Amino acid sequence: MKLYTISIQSLRRRKSRTAFLLFGLVLSIALVIMLITLSESINASVSQKLDEFGANIIVTPKSEQLLINYGGMMIGDISYNNSQLKETDIARIRSIKNSKNISTISPKLLEIADVNGKKTIIAGIIFENELRLKKWWHIKGNIPESKNQILIGNNVSTHRQININDTIKIKNEIFVVSGILDNTGSQDDDFIFMNLSSAQKLFNKPGTISLIEISALCYDCPIEEIVAQTSKAIPAAKVTPIKQTIEARMSAVHSFEHFSIGISMIILVISFLIVFINVNASVNERTKEIGIFKSVGFRQIHILKIILFEIFIISLISGLAGYFIGTNSAKFLLPHLSMFAANELIIRPILLWETVLLSLIVSLLACIYPALKAAKLDPTVAFRYI
Repeated sequence: MKLYTISIQSLRRRKSRTAFLLFGLVLSIALVIMLITLSESINASVSQKLDEFGANIIVTPKSEQLLINYGGMMIGDISYNNSQLKETDIARIRSIKNSKNISTISPKLLEIADVNGKKTIIAGIIFENELRLKKWWHIKGNIPESKNQILIGNNVSTHRQININDTIKIKNEIFVVSGILDNTGSQDDDFIFMNLSSAQKLFNKPGTISLIEISALCYDCPIEEIVAQTSKAIPAAKVTPIKQTIEARMSAVHSFEHFSIGISMIILVISFLIVFINVNASVNERTKEIGIFKSVGFRQIHILKIILFEIFIISLISGLAGYFIGTNSAKFLLPHLSMFAANELIIRPILLWETVLLSLIVSLLACIYPALKAAKLDPTVAFRYI
């Protein structure tokens, strides 16, 4: 009789114990796979949403600055070798190696002009891109659609008594206020926003931009790589990552991942104990059987192989069943997590083999001691039960 035949017959003979061990392992593996799959899907989703929520890279023109000291007193600074950004630089950013990680590019032209007798910052922007970048913006009225419509910040509206549909004269051109930005608590409250092309024409700076804000998807790509590639694509630009924003986002993204890993480790420890207790109890019950094996010439290695093969069969079945139950459970649960209802479940094909391997490792490690204990059982002790 083959050794694996003895193992299979032993599992069939002890149906209740085999079923209990199988159920415990399948449940443990399924829970771990469900947590891992949910964690990966939610992390990717949260990362994408956070990366779209504001810029994390700023591109500005390079310039040299010289501080002027006279008699130990700082009296100002001088900028020289100033370069300029052009709209064509946007295409260069889109051509970098990690361009798929670029979510939104929002170019801006910033200029100062007299508005009702006061100096005001005029921001030429592409409204579609800016609104995608600043999802926290709330606008009273309408978003400017035509070239002579503008959006004004809350402070501009309050301090200068400007309301929707009022007209403003900027550099001898008349603009209509189509909307007012709700208070943001940022510099945006003091800006007047208009279409980028209108601002370039108004200030006679065709194709010129002052800075570019970039929202990059950083979940699976280090931000340093995107910064380096962008710097190489635009040598005349200074590319700066907003590290505080990136670190805050990555911390939020990985918080659920760390929680899932912690819970998974606890579940794996419990499954380890289930296998250990079950196999140890089985060995104690099979003292008589082991004694018979030894009396007919089975050596220690044969006893060891019989027990390990039993665990191998159960682990293999548990790994496969746990994978399919875990992934389907995650697929069922994900839509019920309301904030992630629209997202797709991320399932890595290699996870199936990782699951089977994990099941085998945990089970075989847990049964080593009971198996060795059975293999080294003193025949004289075993013969007492014959």
